[in-house]
Amino acid sequence: MKKFLSLLLVLVMVFALAACGNSDSGDAGAEGTVNYDDINDTMESGDGTYEIAFVTDVGQLRDGSFNQYTWNGVKAYAYENDLSYKYYQPANGNQATDADRYNAMKEAAEGGAKIVVAAGFLQEKALKQAAEAYPDVHFVFIDGSIEGVDNIASVVYKEEQAGYLAGYAAAMEGFEKIGFSGGGGGANPACIRYGYGFVQGVEAGAAEKGTDVEMRYSWEYGSNFSASQDLQAMLSGWYGAGTEVVFMCGGSMFQSGTAAAGANDAYVIGVDVDQSGQSDTVITSAMKDLAGSTMDVLKADYDGKWADFGGKITTFGAAEDRVGIPTDTWKLENWTVDDYNALFEKVKSGEIEISNEEVADPSTLTWEHITFVK
Repeated sequence: MKKFLSLLLVLVMVFALAACGNSDSGDAGAEGTVNYDDINDTMESGDGTYEIAFVTDVGQLRDGSFNQYTWNGVKAYAYENDLSYKYYQPANGNQATDADRYNAMKEAAEGGAKIVVAAGFLQEKALKQAAEAYPDVHFVFIDGSIEGVDNIASVVYKEEQAGYLAGYAAAMEGFEKIGFSGGGGGANPACIRYGYGFVQGVEAGAAEKGTDVEMRYSWEYGSNFSASQDLQAMLSGWYGAGTEVVFMCGGSMFQSGTAAAGANDAYVIGVDVDQSGQSDTVITSAMKDLAGSTMDVLKADYDGKWADFGGKITTFGAAEDRVGIPTDTWKLENWTVDDYNALFEKVKSGEIEISNEEVADPSTLTWEHITFVK
């Protein structure tokens, strides 16, 4: 088994329930392994009911990001255990309301679901309503926090660790003009943790390398996590002023980042999943293993251990091999995989401590090797 199994699972879309035999061959049904893309997104159950359900966040099922990778975990677990499964997309797409999300959960519960997985913090209000309406159904809240409701298991991540690893890598690669463009307008906790962790990693990497870094850091044009001409123009200005790489931390904002980077022969760092397949400008990504952690909770439930997660907020990080950066697809040339693995082990063991404080504006703090510029 390779040292960082969870990232390989995300990277090559390979599910290994026994945590061994990793392969990117795409041979569905091979002993212990299955390629996510070889599992149909739709299936027909014999009695018309579906035992495991997934309710999407904003966007489409195959968004190359949060929906798709959470869904991979749902359908892989169901496939490996011969369980029926179905996904539900709330009405009105990106304009979905809490009522739309609740109606999708209601449809899932009344369609036979014993477990409903919902991705994204926007699901919170609908999940609380659905959990009360359907007390015998277990709900799994990926990337959201609801505590004290027995039939809801919440999963969040140590984004600060993934951000730190990506920031450290950028500094060790030799980038000295680095940017961060975040979503949620500086109010989204996950994005804040990513960003603050990223700055901590850049600082540590620059100190190790003996360099100084100029950083641009902004929440502008990211309040709704969407791509826009305004955002692209701002980032083009950054690149034009010498910025070499920008951590794009905000869903579809990624498209604005890659467009600006592509036009300026520059780079971006992806977020949440390995986004290297979406643009040649991606040099690496700060990732959380959405599929693996989804399967962790599903497996616990079917093993009769729902109490391990139900009613609680569980935080996954490096210690559980559920955050990191992908080494097989990165474009780093000046920092080795062995060096990364050594750093990861220090984060995993706690030897390197990374602050998870919600610092939305790191420029207000003192840094030895980073100078913030507009």
